[in-house]
Amino acid sequence: MKLNEIRDNQGARKGRVRVGRGIGSGVGKTAGRGQKGQKSRSGVSINGFEGGQMPLHMRIPKRGFNNIFRKDYVVVNLGTLQRALDEKKIDAKATIDAAALVAAGVLTKSRDGVRLLAKGSLTAKLNLKVSGASKSAIEAVEKAGGTVEVIAPRAEKTAETEKTDKAGKTAKAKKAKA
Repeated sequence: MKLNEIRDNQGARKGRVRVGRGIGSGVGKTAGRGQKGQKSRSGVSINGFEGGQMPLHMRIPKRGFNNIFRKDYVVVNLGTLQRALDEKKIDAKATIDAAALVAAGVLTKSRDGVRLLAKGSLTAKLNLKVSGASKSAIEAVEKAGGTVEVIAPRAEKTAETEKTDKAGKTAKAKKAKA
């Protein structure tokens, strides 16, 4: 036996069924789809449709609460920062914030802010400006001789900002008149 003589056993590989190729093929005319209706045509998108009956995904009870105003922070670990310093992606003397991390390629997006966590170790002295940090991460950075400045995540409306109505008058102005 030679390498060029190696073949599959007879009938080991079966060709795919070519539908809609005439009555002699056995799957001609309607191509095995039956007749008429939505399912006999291409592009059927009726997954989960139960003939007008309330679908299962709508019948079962929902649990929990999804806050649409929740802040989405990007997590950065101390070990990741140390690795970026070792690879000379980040300048240790400059202030490191979300924009610097994105520019260095440590993060792809800063989203609503950066949160610093203490996984890994840090030996370099860094000045960090982040939206949030764990206590242990702050202690580790300060132990290495650096500083962590926790800034407010993206500017948002606070209680002090006054709500205005359609006429442009503030709520305080209305109370003063009354």
